[in-house]
Amino acid sequence: MKNLLKKRILIPIIVSLLFIITTAFKNDFFEIAKQIEIFTTLFKELNMNYVDETNPGDLMDTAIKSMLEDLDPYTRFMNEQDVEAARINNTGDYTGIGAKVRTHKNKLVIVEPYKDYPADKAGLKAGDEIIKVDDILVEDYKDDAGNLLKGSSGTTINVTYKRQGKTQIATINRAEVEIKAVPHFSLIDDKTGYIVLSQFNNKASSETRYALRDLKAQGAERIILDLRGNPGGLLHEAVNIVNLFVPKGQLIVTTKSKVKKYNRTYYTKNTPIDTEIPLVVLIDGSSASASEIVSGSLQDLDRAVIVGSRSFGKGLVQRPKPLTYGTQIKITISRYYTPSGRCIQSLDYWNRNEKGEAIRVKQENYNEFKTKNGRKVFDGGGIFPDVNIGNSKKAPIITSLTNDNLIFDYATNYYFNNTITDINNFKLSESDFSNFKNYLNTNNFSFETDTEKKLYKAMESAQKEDLDDNITKEFQSLIQQLNYSKTIVLEENKDYILKLLTDEIVKRYVYREGLYDYYKIHDEPIKKATEILNKSNIYSGYLR
Repeated sequence: MKNLLKKRILIPIIVSLLFIITTAFKNDFFEIAKQIEIFTTLFKELNMNYVDETNPGDLMDTAIKSMLEDLDPYTRFMNEQDVEAARINNTGDYTGIGAKVRTHKNKLVIVEPYKDYPADKAGLKAGDEIIKVDDILVEDYKDDAGNLLKGSSGTTINVTYKRQGKTQIATINRAEVEIKAVPHFSLIDDKTGYIVLSQFNNKASSETRYALRDLKAQGAERIILDLRGNPGGLLHEAVNIVNLFVPKGQLIVTTKSKVKKYNRTYYTKNTPIDTEIPLVVLIDGSSASASEIVSGSLQDLDRAVIVGSRSFGKGLVQRPKPLTYGTQIKITISRYYTPSGRCIQSLDYWNRNEKGEAIRVKQENYNEFKTKNGRKVFDGGGIFPDVNIGNSKKAPIITSLTNDNLIFDYATNYYFNNTITDINNFKLSESDFSNFKNYLNTNNFSFETDTEKKLYKAMESAQKEDLDDNITKEFQSLIQQLNYSKTIVLEENKDYILKLLTDEIVKRYVYREGLYDYYKIHDEPIKKATEILNKSNIYSGYLR
């Protein structure tokens, strides 16, 4: 009787649930099919009937990018070139000239030649502007001009380039290029090892393991792991790197998604190298994603002292999905959470402000979590260091200087006009900063603040309403005051600007490898990390 009653009650409930789920799925499927049909017919009618010639590929590219813009900046369409770039980023291997390049005003600019690779051997320097590759003018090349420099190992290309206004030609023999995840490791003193991890490609953990073992063999009894500027990469490599310092079977990161199969927990699987060696991890505002998994988990487990500035706060997980014709879409599928339960993500792209900008959680709304030893840590986005040095948020003027390539271009001119005999004692002076300010004036540098934008918009509205006669004088006075304030902002950011200039100039003389040696002598976070590690009571005090 009870079984019959159960059947009479349960079966209708199950049937009802199945009906609801099936109906919801059908509704979603119908809505998707409906929207696709609308778009297909619109696209066809537009291309057939628009008054001027249209380019279907360009229209579709715009449509896809516009659709994805409403989501987050990491969900994006990847064409065949993007897919290849992602492969290179993950493997660290490709065939080409061995230099970092960017496209600027119909030229390919050498940003950084890699030491002892073809571009370097051919004499190319940072700042050189490639205008022609063999017989192909860069300005006439419609696709990504950087592809002109790639090709089979052993093949030769002739590049025509401009340097300081003079046109030159170089012959370059392409070769296989390996981009190291660990570009530098060495001893800072007889007992302190220093490891730079610049990216999380599929060699990151093996290279870090090798560096750690080598340094220990040299006598290192404490380690500084530098993750500053590291944008992240492969998740499993981050877990494996943490595993070098923590036991097997330890929870490192959790991912949570609306799709159940994407909910994952990641544990260490290998035997560690050293679970006791004192460890300091350096982070900054450009340390993101996998860098935050490493620094956040080591902090939660009280396994390392974190030094630097608040990390970027990129806690969204992407997965590439193959499409047709060799393209892909990289979709955000879940969020990262550290062992204590903190969400790494800082910006909310799904609840934007009135300007359409992603919002950041206010500090009063941060949630408290506890590390393994009971220390208080907080979410709100990114990893907060145990020892704060510097500012993770770039001032607008820094962004403008960087985007306009003025720091890069000044360093180029400096290199070709100055000889440095002892790079380790190099230091920019007050007169150098004055020269830089004069350089900015010569190049008509200006940056527009949000305040200026609003003032000009208000003035534009006043002119439309014929109200500007009474406020023009006050408007000009405000603009003048703002321009004066901007010169003060330049002075307020002098130390950081000088650091950026120094980094760029030092690389010109001794490559990136030499920059890390320079850091060991002059870098403040490294000095602080060394100081902490040299005093065991101070080090252990941060972890209690």
